[in-house]
Amino acid sequence: MRSASIVACTVALAALARPAVAQNPECAGVTTLEGARATCNVAVDLARAYHPLVGLAISGGNPVLGSGAASGRLGSFSITLRTNLVHVSVPDLSNAQSGGPVPQDDELLAPAPLIEGHAGLFRGLRGGLLAVDLLAALQLVPNEDVSEEIRVDPDAPSIGPVSLGTGVGVRIGVLAGDGALPGVSVSYMYRSIPRIGFGDLAGGDDVAADVRITSSNLRLTAGKKFAVLAVAGGLGWSRYGGDATARYDAGIAGQPAIALDLRQSRMLYFVNAGADFGLVKLVGEIGRQWGKDQGLTTDFTGFDDTAGTTFYSVGLRVGI
Repeated sequence: MRSASIVACTVALAALARPAVAQNPECAGVTTLEGARATCNVAVDLARAYHPLVGLAISGGNPVLGSGAASGRLGSFSITLRTNLVHVSVPDLSNAQSGGPVPQDDELLAPAPLIEGHAGLFRGLRGGLLAVDLLAALQLVPNEDVSEEIRVDPDAPSIGPVSLGTGVGVRIGVLAGDGALPGVSVSYMYRSIPRIGFGDLAGGDDVAADVRITSSNLRLTAGKKFAVLAVAGGLGWSRYGGDATARYDAGIAGQPAIALDLRQSRMLYFVNAGADFGLVKLVGEIGRQWGKDQGLTTDFTGFDDTAGTTFYSVGLRVGI
């Protein structure tokens, strides 16, 4: 199993695949040519199929790895170096016009590196109720030496070879975790990554697309510390938004671009476990995002949008 970056997942959104029997409404007026219309159908299906996977990769589960409660202390903070990993089935597009199911080329763990932080703003009431933490994140998207086919929005904030996605949110305490009780909190995060493009029709490519993805995450989290062992878990709901503009070479001049409004929601659960040494914490996460039948017209071998997706995270937290 090989690795690929979050950009590799996004590239799949604009890929070309086999003709589909059914038809997406976005493709109804594209052309009267069967091959061109089929190409449009598959491009739309692939965008929708991979959209919640990319959204999951930038979101993960627990917004503060290894933690269940809000900090409950004004001035407390932490910085986490984190990588989310998501199972992705990559289609084999070498024989796109075969007319059969699109075969699987590979199955991989796609990593999404990011930096997360939290800061305590309000200690809350007795027992940790209504304690408030500010949450923030920077998504790291390589913008150099990735591929000649991939481009990242040149106007996106960047540091050298890395463009930056952003995330901001808040965590509200329910229980502080005193005595035998676990710490419990509710959090909300909004995340987005820079618009990413793939392909160049003028340069001879069959498909080109520009994709923007956002994620809104609600999480209910509980956790407890036992000596140096920190455990946490929770449930979540994510709404993935964004849009895509796809173009392709159908052999007909003046073909219009396909505009897609990408909006989906998913439920998920997750568990954390790690070593807590006070100032330094090393934590791992595993979780599962529920699937949903999107009514895709294309059969991608090895991919079932109703089956759900397993995801992982690993992070190093430093803070007080």
